[in-house]
Amino acid sequence: MDFVISASAILLVFLLGASVGSFLNVVIYRIPAGLSLLFPPSRCPHCLTRLKAYDNVPVFGWLWLKGRCRYCKSPIAMRYPLVEAATGLLFLAVFWIFDVSVQTIGYWAFLSWLLALALIDLDTLTLPNALTQSGLIAGLLFQVAAGWVTTESWTGAASFLMNGLMGAVLGIWLFDLITIVGSVMFGQTAMGGGDAKLAAMMGAWLGWKLLLLASFLACGIGAFVGGGAIALGWISRRQPMPFGPFLAVGAMLAAFFGNSLISSYLRLFFPTL
Repeated sequence: MDFVISASAILLVFLLGASVGSFLNVVIYRIPAGLSLLFPPSRCPHCLTRLKAYDNVPVFGWLWLKGRCRYCKSPIAMRYPLVEAATGLLFLAVFWIFDVSVQTIGYWAFLSWLLALALIDLDTLTLPNALTQSGLIAGLLFQVAAGWVTTESWTGAASFLMNGLMGAVLGIWLFDLITIVGSVMFGQTAMGGGDAKLAAMMGAWLGWKLLLLASFLACGIGAFVGGGAIALGWISRRQPMPFGPFLAVGAMLAAFFGNSLISSYLRLFFPTL
């Protein structure tokens, strides 16, 4: 019976995440284009036929249709089911680590924001204010909720909120400073303004300690990937490269493993603390 319940929970969480991923596909396409998220309803971008509910079943609908529109037979990009599946797997990972908790609900939302922003940055080299600002506000509300649930007091909620506010302020100051210093050193714009806003959003969700870790991880991964791409001739040294995806990966790693990584670091280098 426990196995059946566990299997059912895993399936339900994956389907919930995949359904959110289906909505994220809409967000990723429509927000940069300045389109409404609600109107018109989902339709084929080629023949403009409105899709039925059974055409929009996450992941499995694409497989059932063999990657083509039911009506005009035009190909449907594989990215749609991949985003849905990735979101489902992220939801499962959060559920596996945090079980049934306020952190689970909060991090489901946080990782959804990160995934949408990362893919929009890959597509357009922009990080829309509509998402970074709403994500920041949601992060601060999450801190209040987490503080209240954890401490069952308004004092605890205020303490968690202050941690989020400090993280948000540190995020925007840190990346504004990196942008200024990098621009002076390299003689060109080192980082877009949206990266600082994304860092502020991350700080609101993670707090200042995990934000610093996420930023360090993002810079390390970005330097490794960017250096490798330059060495292989895939991009030039002056070619702009979106940093949002690296910030998103850093934030996800910090959310999952941040406290353990910080504790291990302190034990290794400061054993007397």
